[in-house]
Amino acid sequence: MDPVVIPLLVAALVVVFLVASTVRIVPQARRYNIERFGRYRRTLQPGLNLVVPVADRINTKLDVREQVYSSDPRPVITEDNLVVNIDTVLYYQITDPRAAAYEVADYLQAIDQLTVTTLRNVIGSMDLEETLTSREEINSRLRAVLDDATGKWGIRVNRVEIKAIDPPHTIKEAMEKQMRAERDKRAAILHAEGERQAKILTAEGTKQKDILEAQGAQQAMILRADGEAKAVELVFQAVHRNNADPKVLAYKYLETLPHLASNDNNTFWVIPGELTEAVRTVTRAFGDDTTAGPPTPGQPAEAATADGDGTSDEAGIPQLERGSTPSLDAAAAADEAGKQAAAAVSDAKAEAEAAKSAQLPRRARTSDD
Repeated sequence: MDPVVIPLLVAALVVVFLVASTVRIVPQARRYNIERFGRYRRTLQPGLNLVVPVADRINTKLDVREQVYSSDPRPVITEDNLVVNIDTVLYYQITDPRAAAYEVADYLQAIDQLTVTTLRNVIGSMDLEETLTSREEINSRLRAVLDDATGKWGIRVNRVEIKAIDPPHTIKEAMEKQMRAERDKRAAILHAEGERQAKILTAEGTKQKDILEAQGAQQAMILRADGEAKAVELVFQAVHRNNADPKVLAYKYLETLPHLASNDNNTFWVIPGELTEAVRTVTRAFGDDTTAGPPTPGQPAEAATADGDGTSDEAGIPQLERGSTPSLDAAAAADEAGKQAAAAVSDAKAEAEAAKSAQLPRRARTSDD
């Protein structure tokens, strides 16, 4: 080999080494701290950077993106002397690479220890119930303390979150029993409230039902009474319009007598005192114009007195003269009407006695029972 080639190769290698030592390429979101002869010189930014070979060297490489650090569970004593294990999640970001490399030896360990001490100070002033329900307050107080302490380290704490709070096992069982009792209490209250509402609604429905039934019965009675009143009025108008005489009314009166004892519940019935007058009226109906009976107590004196001839009264009813006797036809009609009335009375009495005798065994059986 040519002796000149070897020095050239060595020179080329030295040049390549020097060039490689001079050029530094920094990735995005990275920062390199450069020291010259052991002293901090500058911080390389992302991209192509030139340094002095042999004199400059890279001391630390830092990531300036937001990073997450999860700590291990740490025991913390609450105000009511209960030990709980709390682990936290820390979101931080390096803002000053020089301070993060030269102001603190290990910033992660420093942040972890500072978090533990701050947690113990904060949780120590709270009881267990307040600790479990005041996570936002704990997070804000932790963030304020950490942000103030880590500012000189070139680190900004963005968020601090409590990941878990684990009380002792016995406390967990007590809390579960308390929650179960609270849920049972709420369930019992809701059940009682539902029953109360159901009873109130049932009572209101029954009240409305009774009111509507009473109103319906009232309306029915009013309509029934109106109907009966109109029927009586129509009958009364028909009687007066047709000019029915006392003979027809007396005959209808006799026809109604057998129906007085037609009901099975009737044990006795009363023969009205107007029966004699009705029979007398029917007798006059079947007699001639000259027949008449003696005046009844219900008739006025003017109706019982005749005119000068003694043939008729003012109402036009035939009257007998003094000492005269009724004709055979009138007597037969009166006898026939009396027999019919007596037969009707006898039938009614027989039916009443039959109904009474039928009820006696029934009452005897009821008393025996």
